Formats: sequence, structure tokens, C-alpha cells
Amino acid sequence: MTETIALVTGAAGGIGAAVARKLAEDDTRVAAADHDPDQLRETVAELAGKGLPVEAFPLDVTDSARVSAVVEEVETRMGPVEHLVNAAGVLRLGETRTTSAEEWAHTLAVNATGVFHVSRAVVDRMVPRQRGAIVTVASNAAGTPRARMAAYSASKAAATMFTKSLGLEVAEHGIRCNVVAPGSTDTPMLRSMWHDENGRTHTLNGNPSEYRLGIPLGKLAHPDDVAESVRFLLSDRAGHITLHDLTVDGGATLGV
Repeated sequence: MTETIALVTGAAGGIGAAVARKLAEDDTRVAAADHDPDQLRETVAELAGKGLPVEAFPLDVTDSARVSAVVEEVETRMGPVEHLVNAAGVLRLGETRTTSAEEWAHTLAVNATGVFHVSRAVVDRMVPRQRGAIVTVASNAAGTPRARMAAYSASKAAATMFTKSLGLEVAEHGIRCNVVAPGSTDTPMLRSMWHDENGRTHTLNGNPSEYRLGIPLGKLAHPDDVAESVRFLLSDRAGHITLHDLTVDGGATLGV
């Protein structure tokens, strides 16, 4: 039986690390990529120490040439990439009027252009093989306005529509492209948004001053909740699902 190879970006921590672990637990060989080489090595060492088939590939997704080189390296060392998970992401909070051009550009470069770079490099190799599955981890903020998150929301909306448009183009080649849109998930990125002891409460119960609803399920998502959704969309159980946007936010955006 041929081994399945998955490339996961943003795999050093948070949702990306949970995805890498879940896929590896299914005996998928995982190429874990991240811009933070030290944290990536630590995460991969922990997973490998549990006997899971995960290898580290330091990667800056904003660097098109480096992306191409890493995809080549992954396929040379491990085999053809059957699954791609775009989980690399950054968050810069701030009102639009005070967001610098550099912050805007960097957010779009990682969250949107990075998805373009990696997806293009991988799908070029999937098309001749006439198979493959891609999942982009976006955000429920891609479809619901959020105060002080204009750059992040715009970047995730761009990544969402890019993934669906790509999926339309490559469907004839047997390649599926889907999106998972998490809401508030218990990760370092979320905790960076909390500035006092009321942060968790505002997330769970809502914050009227920012026009935010709370979470109807009354709990934060765990990274594994998101990873399970990614795992499903990559699997043969989702073999007739493409161009889909699966929201995983405990009802925070009321299913819209």
C-alpha cells in the first residue's frame, strides 16, 4: 500500500501542529513546515518521539523560490505530496487607521500570498498525477466583520476565495480544495488578543462594544477540533466534497 504524504504549513504550533499530529496518527507521513525553525524542531522531535512519521522543513511561505525548493525537497525525500494543509498564519490587531503599510503587507503576504505560493507549487505536481486534496485553514472572520482585524479578515477572505477558485480549476484533475474556517480556538494567537483577565470572558460571552457575539456552545475550540475537520476533508470520506467552507466556531457566527 502506497504511503500518503502530507505537507502541513504552520506546523510548529497551534492548529498546524494539531493537524500534523492527527494526520501522523493515521499513518500519514507528514512534512511539517514552519518559519520558526527552533519551535518546529521541538514540535517534530516531540511527535517523532511518540513514533509518529513527521519530518521538519523550515519554510517562509512568503518566499516563492524557497517554497518551490522545499516542495521539491519534500517529494525527493518523502514521496509525492497527496495532501496539503495551509495552516500558516499571522495576526496583527489594530484599527485600520493605525495599521501600518508594513503590517498590512506582511499579513497579506503570509495569510494569502503564502497560500498562493504553496498551493501553486504543490498543485503543479498533483495535476499530472490526477489526484490530491488541499485544505486551507482560514477563519470565520473571512465572512464576518471584526473590529481591529481588518487586515487579518481581508487576508483570510482572500485565502478562502483563492482556494475555492483553485478548486474549480483543478476539479477536472481529481483534486479537491476545501476550506476550514475556525472561530476562537485556544492557541497562542487567540491568547495574544487578550489584554486582561476579561479576555476569555469577552470571547465566550461576547463583547457588545465590538459588536461580537459570544460562542453559543459556551467553550473555546481546541486545536484538535479544527484538526479533525481538516482530517475529514482530506480523507476519502469527503471524496465528493470540494469548494466547501466548513465553519468550526461553536456557532459564533450563527451559521452564516
